[in-house]
Amino acid sequence: MSVTHRLTAPAPGWTTDTDVVVVGSGVAGLTVALNVRRAGLRAMVVTKAMLDDGSTRWAQGGIAAALGEGDTPEQHLADTLVAGAGLCDGDSVRTLVTEGPDAVRRLIAVGAAFDRGEDGDVLLTREGGHHRNRIAHAGGDATGAEISRALVEAVRRDPDVELIEHALVLDLLTDADGHAAGLTLHVMGEGQRDGVGAVRARAVVLATGGMGQVFSATTNPAVSTGDGVALALRAGAEVTDLEFVQFHPTVLWLGPEAEGQQPLVSEAVRGEGAHLVDADGVRFMLGQHELAELAPRDIVAKAITRRMREHGTDHMYLDGRHFGAEMWQRRFPTILASCRAHGIDPVTEPIPVSPAAHYASGGVRTDTRGRTSVPGLSACGEVACTGVHGANRLASNSLLEGLVFAERIAADLTARHAAGDLPERVVDVEAARAARPVPLPAPEARAEIQRLMSRGTGVLRSAASTAATAEGLALLADQTRAAVAEEKPADPRVETWEAANLLLVADALVTAAAQREETRGCHWREDFPERDDAHWQRHLITTLTASGGPVSTLEEP
Repeated sequence: MSVTHRLTAPAPGWTTDTDVVVVGSGVAGLTVALNVRRAGLRAMVVTKAMLDDGSTRWAQGGIAAALGEGDTPEQHLADTLVAGAGLCDGDSVRTLVTEGPDAVRRLIAVGAAFDRGEDGDVLLTREGGHHRNRIAHAGGDATGAEISRALVEAVRRDPDVELIEHALVLDLLTDADGHAAGLTLHVMGEGQRDGVGAVRARAVVLATGGMGQVFSATTNPAVSTGDGVALALRAGAEVTDLEFVQFHPTVLWLGPEAEGQQPLVSEAVRGEGAHLVDADGVRFMLGQHELAELAPRDIVAKAITRRMREHGTDHMYLDGRHFGAEMWQRRFPTILASCRAHGIDPVTEPIPVSPAAHYASGGVRTDTRGRTSVPGLSACGEVACTGVHGANRLASNSLLEGLVFAERIAADLTARHAAGDLPERVVDVEAARAARPVPLPAPEARAEIQRLMSRGTGVLRSAASTAATAEGLALLADQTRAAVAEEKPADPRVETWEAANLLLVADALVTAAAQREETRGCHWREDFPERDDAHWQRHLITTLTASGGPVSTLEEP
Protein backbone atom coordinates (compact mmCIF):
# COMPACT_ATOMS: atom_id res chain seq x y z
CA MET A 1 0.00 0.00 0.00
CA SER A 2 1.47 3.36 -1.02
CA VAL A 3 0.74 6.79 0.38
CA THR A 4 -1.80 8.33 -1.99
CA HIS A 5 -2.26 11.82 -0.53
CA ARG A 6 0.21 14.35 0.84
CA LEU A 7 0.21 17.96 1.96
CA THR A 8 1.31 20.53 -0.58
CA ALA A 9 4.88 21.26 0.52
CA PRO A 10 8.34 21.92 -0.91
CA ALA A 11 10.57 18.94 -1.59
CA PRO A 12 12.78 18.01 1.40
CA GLY A 13 15.93 20.11 1.49
CA TRP A 14 17.76 17.85 3.92
CA THR A 15 17.68 14.23 5.03
CA THR A 16 18.72 12.37 8.15
CA ASP A 17 18.21 8.82 9.39
CA THR A 18 17.54 6.86 12.57
CA ASP A 19 16.11 3.49 13.61
CA VAL A 20 12.86 4.63 15.24
CA VAL A 21 11.38 8.08 14.75
CA VAL A 22 8.80 9.07 17.36
CA VAL A 23 6.49 12.01 16.68
CA GLY A 24 5.40 13.61 19.94
CA SER A 25 6.97 14.24 23.33
CA GLY A 26 4.24 13.45 25.85
CA VAL A 27 4.16 10.45 28.16
CA ALA A 28 3.61 8.08 25.22
CA GLY A 29 6.27 9.38 22.86
CA LEU A 30 9.03 9.77 25.43
CA THR A 31 8.32 6.34 26.91
CA VAL A 32 8.73 4.73 23.49
CA ALA A 33 12.00 6.57 22.89
CA LEU A 34 13.49 5.66 26.28
CA ASN A 35 12.52 2.01 25.97
CA VAL A 36 13.80 1.41 22.43
CA ARG A 37 17.07 3.07 23.43
CA ARG A 38 17.51 0.47 26.18
CA ALA A 39 17.35 -2.15 23.43
CA GLY A 40 20.17 -0.43 21.54
CA LEU A 41 18.03 1.08 18.80
CA ARG A 42 18.66 4.66 17.75
CA ALA A 43 15.73 6.93 18.54
CA MET A 44 14.71 10.35 17.30
CA VAL A 45 11.95 12.40 18.92
CA VAL A 46 10.24 15.00 16.73
CA THR A 47 8.05 17.46 18.60
CA LYS A 48 5.99 20.40 17.45
CA ALA A 49 7.03 22.89 20.12
CA MET A 50 9.41 22.43 23.03
CA LEU A 51 9.89 18.98 24.50
CA ASP A 52 7.47 19.59 27.38
CA ASP A 53 4.80 21.61 25.57
CA GLY A 54 2.33 18.85 24.75
CA SER A 55 -0.90 17.76 26.44
CA THR A 56 0.76 15.59 29.10
CA ARG A 57 1.92 18.50 31.20
CA TRP A 58 -1.62 19.93 31.32
CA ALA A 59 -3.05 16.78 32.90
CA GLN A 60 -4.19 17.78 36.37
CA GLY A 61 -6.11 14.87 37.83
CA GLY A 62 -3.64 12.00 37.83
CA ILE A 63 -2.99 8.50 36.57
CA ALA A 64 -5.33 5.61 37.36
CA ALA A 65 -4.04 2.20 38.44
CA ALA A 66 -5.02 -0.49 40.94
CA LEU A 67 -2.33 0.40 43.46
CA GLY A 68 -4.39 0.71 46.64
CA GLU A 69 -5.26 -1.86 49.29
CA GLY A 70 -8.38 -3.77 48.32
CA ASP A 71 -8.34 -2.55 44.72
CA THR A 72 -7.79 -4.98 41.86
CA PRO A 73 -7.30 -4.84 38.09
CA GLU A 74 -10.71 -6.55 37.76
CA GLN A 75 -12.42 -3.66 39.54
CA HIS A 76 -10.55 -1.14 37.38
CA LEU A 77 -11.59 -3.14 34.31
CA ALA A 78 -15.24 -3.10 35.37
CA ASP A 79 -15.28 0.69 35.84
CA THR A 80 -13.57 1.19 32.46
CA LEU A 81 -16.07 -1.02 30.65
CA VAL A 82 -19.03 0.82 32.19
CA ALA A 83 -17.66 4.20 31.14
CA GLY A 84 -16.93 2.93 27.62
CA ALA A 85 -20.66 2.24 27.03
CA GLY A 86 -20.30 -1.09 25.26
CA LEU A 87 -17.56 -0.22 22.80
CA CYS A 88 -14.38 -1.01 24.75
CA ASP A 89 -12.15 -3.79 23.46
CA GLY A 90 -11.97 -6.27 26.34
CA ASP A 91 -8.44 -7.50 25.56
CA SER A 92 -7.12 -3.94 25.39
CA VAL A 93 -8.74 -2.95 28.67
CA ARG A 94 -7.41 -6.08 30.40
CA THR A 95 -3.95 -5.25 29.09
CA LEU A 96 -4.26 -1.72 30.46
CA VAL A 97 -5.42 -2.63 33.96
CA THR A 98 -3.13 -5.63 34.48
CA GLU A 99 0.06 -4.02 33.17
CA GLY A 100 -0.80 -0.57 34.53
CA PRO A 101 0.35 -0.89 38.16
CA ASP A 102 3.86 -2.07 37.25
CA ALA A 103 4.08 0.53 34.48
CA VAL A 104 3.38 3.24 37.08
CA ARG A 105 6.06 1.76 39.35
CA ARG A 106 8.54 1.90 36.46
CA LEU A 107 7.55 5.52 35.89
CA ILE A 108 8.34 6.22 39.54
CA ALA A 109 11.71 4.50 39.05
CA VAL A 110 12.43 6.88 36.16
CA GLY A 111 11.99 9.76 38.60
CA ALA A 112 8.31 10.77 38.69
CA ALA A 113 7.52 11.87 42.26
CA PHE A 114 3.90 11.24 43.23
CA ASP A 115 2.30 12.69 46.36
CA ARG A 116 2.72 10.39 49.37
CA GLY A 117 1.15 10.15 52.81
CA GLU A 118 2.89 10.09 56.16
CA ASP A 119 3.33 6.32 55.81
CA GLY A 120 5.27 6.81 52.57
CA ASP A 121 2.61 5.20 50.37
CA VAL A 122 1.40 6.92 47.20
CA LEU A 123 -1.74 8.93 47.97
CA LEU A 124 -4.77 7.86 45.95
CA THR A 125 -8.00 9.73 45.26
CA ARG A 126 -11.17 9.22 43.22
CA GLU A 127 -12.54 10.71 40.03
CA GLY A 128 -15.72 10.28 38.00
CA GLY A 129 -16.70 6.69 37.19
CA HIS A 130 -14.28 5.07 39.66
CA HIS A 131 -15.63 3.08 42.58
CA ARG A 132 -12.23 2.98 44.28
CA ASN A 133 -9.53 5.47 45.24
CA ARG A 134 -7.02 4.66 42.49
CA ILE A 135 -5.86 8.02 41.11
CA ALA A 136 -2.21 8.78 41.88
CA HIS A 137 -1.36 12.48 41.68
CA ALA A 138 1.66 14.75 41.97
CA GLY A 139 2.02 18.29 43.23
CA GLY A 140 -1.65 18.21 44.18
CA ASP A 141 -3.01 18.93 40.72
CA ALA A 142 0.20 19.00 38.65
CA THR A 143 0.50 15.30 37.80
CA GLY A 144 1.08 15.74 34.09
CA ALA A 145 3.72 18.39 34.67
CA GLU A 146 5.62 16.07 37.04
CA ILE A 147 5.45 13.10 34.68
CA SER A 148 6.57 15.30 31.81
CA ARG A 149 9.46 16.67 33.90
CA ALA A 150 10.70 13.21 34.85
CA LEU A 151 10.55 11.83 31.30
CA VAL A 152 12.07 14.93 29.71
CA GLU A 153 14.99 14.80 32.15
CA ALA A 154 15.51 11.11 31.41
CA VAL A 155 15.51 11.72 27.66
CA ARG A 156 17.88 14.67 27.94
CA ARG A 157 20.29 12.50 29.96
CA ASP A 158 20.56 10.08 27.04
CA PRO A 159 22.84 11.61 24.40
CA ASP A 160 21.75 8.98 21.89
CA VAL A 161 18.13 10.15 21.80
CA GLU A 162 18.17 12.77 19.07
CA LEU A 163 15.71 15.62 19.51
CA ILE A 164 14.12 17.85 16.88
CA GLU A 165 11.99 20.53 18.50
CA HIS A 166 9.73 23.09 16.80
CA ALA A 167 9.00 20.62 14.01
CA LEU A 168 5.63 19.99 12.38
CA VAL A 169 5.30 16.49 10.92
CA LEU A 170 3.91 16.53 7.37
CA ASP A 171 3.55 13.09 5.79
CA LEU A 172 4.60 9.46 5.96
CA LEU A 173 7.24 8.03 3.63
CA THR A 174 7.01 4.39 2.56
CA ASP A 175 9.18 1.86 0.75
CA ALA A 176 8.21 -0.10 -2.37
CA ASP A 177 6.28 -2.61 -0.22
CA GLY A 178 4.19 0.09 1.43
CA HIS A 179 6.06 -0.23 4.74
CA ALA A 180 6.67 2.97 6.69
CA ALA A 181 10.16 4.21 5.91
CA GLY A 182 10.23 7.63 7.55
CA LEU A 183 8.46 10.94 7.31
CA THR A 184 8.68 14.50 6.08
CA LEU A 185 8.61 17.43 8.46
CA HIS A 186 9.08 21.16 8.64
CA VAL A 187 11.44 22.59 11.23
CA MET A 188 10.65 26.13 12.33
CA GLY A 189 13.45 28.55 13.07
CA GLU A 190 17.07 28.79 12.11
CA GLY A 191 19.81 26.22 12.09
CA GLN A 192 21.20 23.29 10.19
CA ARG A 193 17.77 21.68 9.88
CA ASP A 194 15.54 24.56 8.87
CA GLY A 195 12.55 24.17 6.58
CA VAL A 196 11.21 20.95 5.06
CA GLY A 197 13.30 17.82 5.50
CA ALA A 198 13.01 14.04 5.63
CA VAL A 199 13.77 11.48 8.31
CA ARG A 200 14.42 7.93 7.11
CA ALA A 201 13.67 5.23 9.68
CA ARG A 202 13.03 1.53 10.15
CA ALA A 203 9.83 2.29 12.06
CA VAL A 204 7.59 5.30 12.69
CA VAL A 205 5.64 5.89 15.91
CA LEU A 206 2.87 8.48 16.12
CA ALA A 207 2.36 9.99 19.59
CA THR A 208 1.11 13.39 18.45
CA GLY A 209 -1.68 13.81 21.01
CA GLY A 210 -5.18 15.02 20.35
CA MET A 211 -7.22 17.21 18.04
CA GLY A 212 -9.09 19.48 20.46
CA GLN A 213 -8.27 22.57 18.41
CA VAL A 214 -10.90 21.46 15.92
CA PHE A 215 -13.37 23.09 18.35
CA SER A 216 -13.58 26.71 19.47
CA ALA A 217 -13.23 25.92 23.18
CA THR A 218 -10.92 23.14 24.34
CA THR A 219 -8.60 22.19 27.15
CA ASN A 220 -5.99 21.15 24.57
CA PRO A 221 -2.92 23.30 23.85
CA ALA A 222 -2.67 25.22 20.57
CA VAL A 223 -0.48 22.50 19.03
CA SER A 224 -3.28 19.88 19.22
CA THR A 225 -4.45 20.19 15.62
CA GLY A 226 -4.95 16.51 14.78
CA ASP A 227 -1.71 16.25 12.80
CA GLY A 228 -1.20 12.55 13.56
CA VAL A 229 -4.71 11.46 12.61
CA ALA A 230 -4.54 13.54 9.42
CA LEU A 231 -1.14 12.07 8.48
CA ALA A 232 -2.44 8.55 9.09
CA LEU A 233 -5.54 9.11 6.96
CA ARG A 234 -3.46 10.48 4.09
CA ALA A 235 -1.17 7.44 4.43
CA GLY A 236 -4.12 5.09 3.98
CA ALA A 237 -4.49 4.04 7.62
CA GLU A 238 -7.76 3.19 9.31
CA VAL A 239 -9.05 5.50 12.04
CA THR A 240 -11.98 4.68 14.25
CA ASP A 241 -14.39 6.10 16.85
CA LEU A 242 -13.72 9.71 15.84
CA GLU A 243 -17.28 10.65 16.77
CA PHE A 244 -16.52 10.00 20.45
CA VAL A 245 -14.99 13.29 21.54
CA GLN A 246 -15.10 13.71 25.28
CA PHE A 247 -16.16 17.14 26.48
CA HIS A 248 -14.80 17.79 29.95
CA PRO A 249 -17.73 18.88 32.11
CA THR A 250 -15.91 21.46 34.21
CA VAL A 251 -13.81 23.91 32.22
CA LEU A 252 -13.41 27.44 33.56
CA TRP A 253 -15.98 29.61 31.77
CA LEU A 254 -14.29 32.79 30.56
CA GLY A 255 -17.23 34.40 28.77
CA PRO A 256 -19.20 33.81 25.55
CA GLU A 257 -16.44 35.10 23.27
CA ALA A 258 -13.61 32.98 24.71
CA GLU A 259 -11.87 30.73 22.15
CA GLY A 260 -8.85 28.43 22.07
CA GLN A 261 -7.36 26.68 25.08
CA GLN A 262 -9.44 27.12 28.23
CA PRO A 263 -8.33 26.36 31.82
CA LEU A 264 -9.38 22.95 33.09
CA VAL A 265 -10.93 22.51 36.53
CA SER A 266 -9.89 18.94 37.25
CA GLU A 267 -12.37 16.19 37.98
CA ALA A 268 -10.33 15.62 41.13
CA VAL A 269 -11.99 18.75 42.58
CA ARG A 270 -15.31 16.89 42.44
CA GLY A 271 -13.51 13.78 43.68
CA GLU A 272 -12.63 15.70 46.84
CA GLY A 273 -16.25 16.77 47.36
CA ALA A 274 -17.01 19.91 45.33
CA HIS A 275 -20.63 20.22 44.16
CA LEU A 276 -22.11 21.19 40.81
CA VAL A 277 -24.82 23.80 41.28
CA ASP A 278 -26.92 26.14 39.19
CA ALA A 279 -27.25 29.89 39.76
CA ASP A 280 -29.79 29.19 42.53
CA GLY A 281 -27.36 26.91 44.36
CA VAL A 282 -29.29 23.72 43.52
CA ARG A 283 -27.19 20.51 43.23
CA PHE A 284 -28.68 19.22 39.99
CA MET A 285 -26.58 16.01 39.76
CA LEU A 286 -28.38 14.49 42.75
CA GLY A 287 -30.79 11.87 41.42
CA GLN A 288 -29.17 11.90 37.96
CA HIS A 289 -26.75 9.05 38.72
CA GLU A 290 -25.73 6.92 41.71
CA LEU A 291 -22.35 8.70 41.77
CA ALA A 292 -23.88 12.20 41.45
CA GLU A 293 -21.03 14.63 40.59
CA LEU A 294 -18.70 11.65 40.12
CA ALA A 295 -20.73 10.04 37.35
CA PRO A 296 -18.83 9.34 34.09
CA ARG A 297 -17.94 12.47 32.18
CA ASP A 298 -20.47 12.07 29.38
CA ILE A 299 -23.31 11.92 31.91
CA VAL A 300 -22.07 14.99 33.79
CA ALA A 301 -21.46 16.97 30.59
CA LYS A 302 -24.96 16.17 29.33
CA ALA A 303 -26.52 17.10 32.67
CA ILE A 304 -24.73 20.45 32.70
CA THR A 305 -25.74 21.12 29.09
CA ARG A 306 -29.37 20.26 29.82
CA ARG A 307 -29.40 22.52 32.86
CA MET A 308 -27.87 25.38 30.86
CA ARG A 309 -30.58 25.01 28.23
CA GLU A 310 -33.32 24.93 30.87
CA HIS A 311 -31.97 28.12 32.49
CA GLY A 312 -31.06 29.87 29.23
CA THR A 313 -27.45 30.35 30.32
CA ASP A 314 -24.04 29.25 29.08
CA HIS A 315 -22.46 28.06 32.31
CA MET A 316 -23.10 26.37 35.65
CA TYR A 317 -21.03 26.51 38.84
CA LEU A 318 -18.67 24.27 40.77
CA ASP A 319 -18.84 25.00 44.49
CA GLY A 320 -15.81 24.11 46.61
CA ARG A 321 -16.05 26.89 49.16
CA HIS A 322 -16.38 24.35 51.98
CA PHE A 323 -12.80 23.14 51.25
CA GLY A 324 -11.31 26.20 52.93
CA ALA A 325 -8.21 28.12 51.89
CA GLU A 326 -5.68 25.60 53.24
CA MET A 327 -7.06 22.67 51.23
CA TRP A 328 -7.32 24.70 48.04
CA GLN A 329 -3.69 25.76 48.40
CA ARG A 330 -2.40 22.29 49.29
CA ARG A 331 -4.46 20.07 46.99
CA PHE A 332 -5.24 22.31 44.01
CA PRO A 333 -2.61 25.07 43.82
CA THR A 334 -2.58 25.15 40.00
CA ILE A 335 -6.35 25.47 39.69
CA LEU A 336 -6.48 28.04 42.49
CA ALA A 337 -3.87 30.19 40.77
CA SER A 338 -5.59 29.83 37.38
CA CYS A 339 -8.98 30.86 38.77
CA ARG A 340 -7.54 33.84 40.65
CA ALA A 341 -5.67 34.93 37.52
CA HIS A 342 -9.11 35.23 35.87
CA GLY A 343 -10.66 37.13 38.76
CA ILE A 344 -12.37 34.21 40.52
CA ASP A 345 -11.52 33.06 44.05
CA PRO A 346 -12.76 29.49 44.66
CA VAL A 347 -12.23 29.93 48.39
CA THR A 348 -15.02 32.50 48.58
CA GLU A 349 -17.18 31.99 45.45
CA PRO A 350 -18.38 29.18 43.14
CA ILE A 351 -16.38 28.65 39.93
CA PRO A 352 -18.27 29.27 36.65
CA VAL A 353 -17.84 26.18 34.44
CA SER A 354 -19.06 24.76 31.15
CA PRO A 355 -18.14 21.73 29.00
CA ALA A 356 -15.32 22.05 26.44
CA ALA A 357 -13.63 19.60 24.06
CA HIS A 358 -11.14 17.63 26.08
CA TYR A 359 -10.15 14.22 24.76
CA ALA A 360 -10.50 12.16 21.59
CA SER A 361 -11.50 8.62 22.55
CA GLY A 362 -11.03 7.60 18.92
CA GLY A 363 -8.02 7.90 16.66
CA VAL A 364 -5.68 5.81 14.53
CA ARG A 365 -6.79 2.20 14.88
CA THR A 366 -4.22 -0.08 16.54
CA ASP A 367 -3.92 -3.56 17.99
CA THR A 368 -2.61 -4.31 21.49
CA ARG A 369 0.97 -3.95 20.21
CA GLY A 370 0.27 -0.46 18.88
CA ARG A 371 0.45 -1.54 15.23
CA THR A 372 -1.76 0.31 12.74
CA SER A 373 -3.13 -0.94 9.43
CA VAL A 374 -0.05 0.52 7.69
CA PRO A 375 2.97 -1.78 8.13
CA GLY A 376 5.75 -0.17 10.15
CA LEU A 377 3.51 2.61 11.49
CA SER A 378 2.60 2.43 15.18
CA ALA A 379 0.56 4.82 17.32
CA CYS A 380 0.03 5.39 21.03
CA GLY A 381 -1.45 7.98 23.36
CA GLU A 382 -4.39 10.16 22.40
CA VAL A 383 -3.70 9.93 18.66
CA ALA A 384 -4.37 6.18 18.82
CA CYS A 385 -7.53 4.17 19.28
CA THR A 386 -6.49 1.05 21.16
CA GLY A 387 -10.07 0.18 22.08
CA VAL A 388 -9.48 0.99 25.75
CA HIS A 389 -11.80 3.98 25.95
CA GLY A 390 -14.76 2.83 23.88
CA ALA A 391 -17.41 5.53 23.62
CA ASN A 392 -16.20 7.51 26.63
CA ARG A 393 -12.82 7.55 28.39
CA LEU A 394 -12.78 6.80 32.10
CA ALA A 395 -11.13 9.63 34.04
CA SER A 396 -7.33 9.39 34.40
CA ASN A 397 -7.04 6.36 32.10
CA SER A 398 -5.35 8.49 29.42
CA LEU A 399 -1.90 8.85 30.99
CA LEU A 400 -1.96 5.15 31.89
CA GLU A 401 -2.94 4.16 28.34
CA GLY A 402 -0.13 6.25 26.88
CA LEU A 403 2.35 4.67 29.28
CA VAL A 404 1.26 1.03 28.92
CA PHE A 405 0.88 0.96 25.16
CA ALA A 406 4.10 2.93 24.59
CA GLU A 407 5.90 0.21 26.53
CA ARG A 408 4.19 -2.41 24.38
CA ILE A 409 5.22 -0.67 21.14
CA ALA A 410 8.82 -0.49 22.36
CA ALA A 411 8.71 -4.19 23.31
CA ASP A 412 7.29 -5.05 19.87
CA LEU A 413 9.97 -3.06 18.03
CA THR A 414 12.68 -4.56 20.25
CA ALA A 415 11.49 -8.11 19.51
CA ARG A 416 11.27 -7.41 15.80
CA HIS A 417 14.77 -5.97 15.82
CA ALA A 418 16.14 -9.03 17.65
CA ALA A 419 14.43 -11.28 15.09
CA GLY A 420 15.92 -9.38 12.16
CA ASP A 421 12.50 -8.08 11.18
CA LEU A 422 13.40 -4.39 11.38
CA PRO A 423 15.69 -3.83 8.39
CA GLU A 424 16.73 -0.51 6.93
CA ARG A 425 14.14 0.85 4.53
CA VAL A 426 14.59 2.52 1.17
CA VAL A 427 12.09 5.30 0.52
CA ASP A 428 10.03 4.86 -2.64
CA VAL A 429 10.74 8.29 -4.08
CA GLU A 430 8.51 7.83 -7.12
CA ALA A 431 5.53 6.87 -4.96
CA ALA A 432 6.08 9.94 -2.81
CA ARG A 433 6.11 12.16 -5.88
CA ALA A 434 3.00 10.47 -7.29
CA ALA A 435 0.93 11.05 -4.17
CA ARG A 436 -1.88 13.51 -4.72
CA PRO A 437 -1.10 16.93 -3.17
CA VAL A 438 -3.73 18.26 -0.77
CA PRO A 439 -4.52 21.96 -1.38
CA LEU A 440 -3.98 24.22 1.61
CA PRO A 441 -6.73 26.40 3.10
CA ALA A 442 -6.01 29.99 4.04
CA PRO A 443 -4.92 30.40 7.71
CA GLU A 444 -8.21 32.08 8.65
CA ALA A 445 -10.04 28.84 7.78
CA ARG A 446 -8.97 27.52 11.20
CA ALA A 447 -11.33 29.81 13.09
CA GLU A 448 -14.21 29.02 10.73
CA ILE A 449 -13.65 25.25 11.13
CA GLN A 450 -13.75 25.68 14.90
CA ARG A 451 -16.95 27.71 14.80
CA LEU A 452 -18.66 25.20 12.49
CA MET A 453 -17.66 22.25 14.64
CA SER A 454 -18.65 23.82 17.95
CA ARG A 455 -21.99 24.98 16.58
CA GLY A 456 -23.06 21.75 14.88
CA THR A 457 -20.99 18.83 16.15
CA GLY A 458 -20.23 19.68 19.77
CA VAL A 459 -21.90 18.24 22.86
CA LEU A 460 -25.34 18.24 21.17
CA ARG A 461 -25.74 16.78 17.68
CA SER A 462 -28.49 15.95 15.22
CA ALA A 463 -28.88 15.11 11.55
CA ALA A 464 -29.60 18.77 10.82
CA SER A 465 -26.66 20.13 12.81
CA THR A 466 -24.10 17.70 11.40
CA ALA A 467 -25.40 18.35 7.88
CA ALA A 468 -24.92 22.09 8.42
CA THR A 469 -21.37 21.45 9.66
CA ALA A 470 -20.59 19.24 6.68
CA GLU A 471 -21.97 21.86 4.29
CA GLY A 472 -19.79 24.56 5.84
CA LEU A 473 -16.68 22.38 5.69
CA ALA A 474 -17.41 21.51 2.04
CA LEU A 475 -17.67 25.22 1.23
CA LEU A 476 -14.24 25.82 2.77
CA ALA A 477 -12.82 22.95 0.71
CA ASP A 478 -14.42 24.37 -2.47
CA GLN A 479 -12.95 27.80 -1.73
CA THR A 480 -9.52 26.24 -1.24
CA ARG A 481 -9.69 24.36 -4.54
CA ALA A 482 -10.96 27.49 -6.32
CA ALA A 483 -7.99 29.48 -5.04
CA VAL A 484 -5.63 26.84 -6.42
CA ALA A 485 -7.46 26.83 -9.77
CA GLU A 486 -7.14 30.61 -9.94
CA GLU A 487 -3.43 30.27 -9.18
CA LYS A 488 -3.84 32.03 -5.85
CA PRO A 489 -3.05 29.13 -3.51
CA ALA A 490 -2.20 29.63 0.14
CA ASP A 491 1.51 29.51 0.86
CA PRO A 492 2.82 26.25 2.34
CA ARG A 493 3.61 27.11 5.98
CA VAL A 494 2.73 25.97 9.48
CA GLU A 495 -0.58 27.87 9.64
CA THR A 496 -1.88 26.49 6.33
CA TRP A 497 -0.66 22.92 7.02
CA GLU A 498 -2.44 23.02 10.38
CA ALA A 499 -5.60 24.35 8.73
CA ALA A 500 -5.47 21.49 6.21
CA ASN A 501 -5.11 18.94 9.01
CA LEU A 502 -7.99 20.46 10.96
CA LEU A 503 -10.22 20.49 7.88
CA LEU A 504 -9.52 16.81 7.18
CA VAL A 505 -10.01 15.72 10.78
CA ALA A 506 -13.19 17.79 11.11
CA ASP A 507 -14.58 16.28 7.92
CA ALA A 508 -13.80 12.75 9.11
CA LEU A 509 -15.33 13.40 12.54
CA VAL A 510 -18.53 14.85 11.11
CA THR A 511 -18.85 11.95 8.67
CA ALA A 512 -18.80 9.47 11.55
CA ALA A 513 -21.01 11.59 13.83
CA ALA A 514 -23.67 11.93 11.13
CA GLN A 515 -23.64 8.21 10.45
CA ARG A 516 -23.99 6.99 14.06
CA GLU A 517 -27.74 7.35 14.66
CA GLU A 518 -27.87 6.74 18.38
CA THR A 519 -26.74 8.31 21.65
CA ARG A 520 -23.84 6.45 23.23
CA GLY A 521 -21.12 7.63 25.60
CA CYS A 522 -19.99 11.11 24.67
CA HIS A 523 -21.82 11.04 21.29
CA TRP A 524 -25.22 12.64 21.96
CA ARG A 525 -27.77 12.71 19.11
CA GLU A 526 -30.85 14.75 20.01
CA ASP A 527 -32.78 13.05 17.20
CA PHE A 528 -31.73 9.56 18.37
CA PRO A 529 -31.64 9.93 22.16
CA GLU A 530 -31.41 6.22 23.01
CA ARG A 531 -28.51 3.77 22.90
CA ASP A 532 -29.13 1.14 20.21
CA ASP A 533 -26.99 -1.93 20.82
CA ALA A 534 -28.78 -4.00 18.15
CA HIS A 535 -27.52 -1.79 15.34
CA TRP A 536 -24.70 0.32 16.74
CA GLN A 537 -22.64 -1.69 19.24
CA ARG A 538 -19.93 -1.69 16.62
CA HIS A 539 -17.16 0.62 15.51
CA LEU A 540 -17.14 2.99 12.55
CA ILE A 541 -13.91 2.69 10.58
CA THR A 542 -12.95 5.76 8.57
CA THR A 543 -10.57 5.89 5.61
CA LEU A 544 -9.98 8.23 2.69
CA THR A 545 -11.35 7.62 -0.79
CA ALA A 546 -9.21 8.04 -3.91
CA SER A 547 -10.47 11.62 -4.19
CA GLY A 548 -9.35 12.41 -0.64
CA GLY A 549 -12.72 12.50 1.12
CA PRO A 550 -13.45 10.48 4.27
CA VAL A 551 -15.83 7.53 4.27
CA SER A 552 -16.98 5.62 7.37
CA THR A 553 -17.84 1.92 7.28
CA LEU A 554 -19.60 0.05 10.06
CA GLU A 555 -17.48 -2.78 11.41
CA GLU A 556 -18.72 -6.28 10.67
CA PRO A 557 -20.56 -7.85 13.64
